[in-house]
Amino acid sequence: MDPGALTTLLVGAAAAGWVDAVVGGGGLLLLPALLIAAPGLPLPVALGTNKFAAIAGTATAAVTYARRTKIDWRLAGPAAGLAVVMAGVGAALAGVVPGPAYRPVVLAVLVAVALFVTLRPRLGVVAEPSKRTRGRVVVAVAVAGGVIALYDGLIGPGTGTFLVLTFTALVGADFVHGSAMAKLVNAGTNLGALVVFASGGHIWWTLGAAMAACNVLGAAVGARMALRRGSGFVRVVLLVVVLALVTKLGYDQWLA
Repeated sequence: MDPGALTTLLVGAAAAGWVDAVVGGGGLLLLPALLIAAPGLPLPVALGTNKFAAIAGTATAAVTYARRTKIDWRLAGPAAGLAVVMAGVGAALAGVVPGPAYRPVVLAVLVAVALFVTLRPRLGVVAEPSKRTRGRVVVAVAVAGGVIALYDGLIGPGTGTFLVLTFTALVGADFVHGSAMAKLVNAGTNLGALVVFASGGHIWWTLGAAMAACNVLGAAVGARMALRRGSGFVRVVLLVVVLALVTKLGYDQWLA
């Protein structure tokens, strides 16, 4: 690989790790950077290599959050365990349904997310413990560990963002604690998909290891920044990432 392209890719991996650690959506940076830097790379190998790098960053962010803030393990633990299985199923089915078929649905959901967060300025800024009922916890585990994990294995853009919104909107977590739980579940989705891609030989291990190191660095910085600056900062980054995802997917849908 050309040294300039490799440098750009490694910087992109660090930036993706930062975004993922704060609010999710790092795949918006990492996967396109990989495809641009290595244009002849088969898509399954690009997806597998991306997961290899991403799991290092999400695991680092999850550990950082777990050390510095209280995590609701009774919610995040079952969701992460289920996510490993469902993301693996999604990765196994990734070639069956083409990515473009999901684009309009994902776009509509992201626009709804942007409007929801904008119109509810208090969402996620302050925790709402009253929302954490048994029924809502069950629904949150099913949505995060089931539906969103399956989606991550299939296609993936915005997974971390969807997870954060699930924990804030359904069980009343603030954005910092919602992001902490999202990192645990996202590590599970990455692990499940990674096992499937690795079993098929779809990982460029040496490049993935270099990207993983940079992703870890970005994730460590991002997690510490989110914890230090609080939920208001995470909310702003969330809106920026959602708008960037809408722009990227909209371009792919109508202009590319």
